[in-house]
Amino acid sequence: MTKPHILQVGPYPEWDQVPLDAAFHMHRYFEAPDKASFLAEVGPQIRGIATRGELGANAAMIAACPQLEVISVYGVGYDAVDLDAARARGIRVTNTPDVLTNDVADLGVAMMLVQSRGMIGAETWVRDGSWAAKGLYPLQRRVWGKRAGVLGLGRIGFEVAKRLAGFDLEIAYSDVGPKDYAKGWEFIADPVALAARSDFLFVTLAASAVTRHIVGAKVIEALGPEGMLINISRASNIDEEALLAALESGKLGSAALDVFEGEPKLNPRFLDLPNVLVQPHHASGTYETRQAMGKLVRDNLTAHFAGQPLLTPVL
Repeated sequence: MTKPHILQVGPYPEWDQVPLDAAFHMHRYFEAPDKASFLAEVGPQIRGIATRGELGANAAMIAACPQLEVISVYGVGYDAVDLDAARARGIRVTNTPDVLTNDVADLGVAMMLVQSRGMIGAETWVRDGSWAAKGLYPLQRRVWGKRAGVLGLGRIGFEVAKRLAGFDLEIAYSDVGPKDYAKGWEFIADPVALAARSDFLFVTLAASAVTRHIVGAKVIEALGPEGMLINISRASNIDEEALLAALESGKLGSAALDVFEGEPKLNPRFLDLPNVLVQPHHASGTYETRQAMGKLVRDNLTAHFAGQPLLTPVL
């Protein structure tokens, strides 16, 4: 049987690439020097797109593939896929939820701990001889017993809150409505009000046009000069200009960020700030999770072309 032709938007690790090449006819869009010409050449054969969450598949790419049936996203976020274009043609879309949930939650909580206790600076203090020459490291802020707000209590937000409970934090959350699985945690509908009662504000929302810049100047200022913002969702959920201005002026105490607009070329102003912990969008970056994500991408493609139900459908 002829292997289905798949447009591969970005690179995958070898442990994913080898089985993808074995099961499908992969067309490496990311390697093409002239991507428009490449797409015009292979587009008519393409029945599936394998992409990554941050790369997605825009309307032009979808339009260039008239036989397209399915888009399989490596990642939980699918905001970079033009869902309207896919929906209009009955194209199925899948992602890789659940398999990365716990790793993302782990990193979010770790970033809170590292930033609150000043661990990056403390290690430098030891390594550069400051401990021996200057004495004890400056005092930092405790975590336990404080108030945490979780903006978006989906899969990841729920796991973050569970972990925070282990540190005896007082937990509240915002979402489209109260969650029956969040017993004992306070529901606060307004993100500004959530920020105002929080020492740590975790952003764990899925990204959409509705959530774009939901964390704007009002939310950031409500969090205040001793508050910390932790983002393990999408950069678009935060107004970066408002965030930078607040961090530079002291209106916000600190931030711990795994995602940025224009990454990996983030705004250089972040790098000049001593009150920001920056990470390279690697919340799901463990061997175990990335292997599970790649398998789910392949399994969704395999299920579709075998006429079986998709494992994790978005559309």
